[in-house]
Amino acid sequence: MALSFVQKRFMSSALQKWAYNLSGFNKLGLMRDDVLYEDDDVKEALRRLPESEIDARNFRILRAVQLSIQKDILPKDQWTKLEEDRLYLTPIVNQVIKEREEREEWEKNY
Repeated sequence: MALSFVQKRFMSSALQKWAYNLSGFNKLGLMRDDVLYEDDDVKEALRRLPESEIDARNFRILRAVQLSIQKDILPKDQWTKLEEDRLYLTPIVNQVIKEREEREEWEKNY
């Protein structure tokens, strides 16, 4: 039974890494939250980010644009790895969505 769990865990991890590398944004040095579509909720979440996090995000995006213009990618040792990628914006976006839904519910009822 433990072997089965280990095999499933390994296969899941290997599949995650394969899909992550297939996406391609990591070859430009981007993180998952860097490529979110910027709707009103994401814009509000970006407004709430600390300045240092915004600067790091802007650097990654500008570097990716430059690489795209040059039709190039980063050297493999500089690619964003799945283990290093963190969701820095998603928790804030979820909070903004929750607040917006609560506000809409309040306005609908009162």
